[in-house]
Amino acid sequence: MEEIRRAAGAFYEHLPAKDKKLARKKFKAMDKSGDGQISLREYEKYLKKIKATDFTHQSLFRALDKDDNGSLDFDEAFLLFYIMESGRALICMSCKTFMAGSYFSCSQCFFKDASASTYEICCDCYGGKKFTHHGDATFCDNYTLLRQSRSLALEAPAEKRNVMLKKTAMIVGGAAVLIGCNIM
Repeated sequence: MEEIRRAAGAFYEHLPAKDKKLARKKFKAMDKSGDGQISLREYEKYLKKIKATDFTHQSLFRALDKDDNGSLDFDEAFLLFYIMESGRALICMSCKTFMAGSYFSCSQCFFKDASASTYEICCDCYGGKKFTHHGDATFCDNYTLLRQSRSLALEAPAEKRNVMLKKTAMIVGGAAVLIGCNIM
């Protein structure tokens, strides 16, 4: 989880001042009790309000709560929004726990399946063979999958790579807007 915390912190440092100010304002609005902490109840209520119930999993709240005090301060709550918008909110398909670090993905589902859903499992479930998936599944860890994706992208014609780069920039820029302005 520390790696994601560092990424979220670095991302926050690059937000424009107006977005940082707005993020704090929105955090205060989310903090219904006004105590500077987001309780589990406030967390769940907020996520239901924005229709993001996939993020109400207890293992995610516990992972966000770095100091283990049962509530989230601003940095811990900002981490939630970073995870939501960056696509790092992955729950193991087998044991249903939040995956903060390395994990395994079915490469067939990742590359060939047209649906938005992929099949990711934690290292413990993969290593312990505690999962059920289609018989010819080939699993790769997330870093290997990223490298494979790069190799495939480089095989594409330059024009298509430029389109992909523009789309990526729009996604990353959109995440900055959402984190700083809209989702809190």
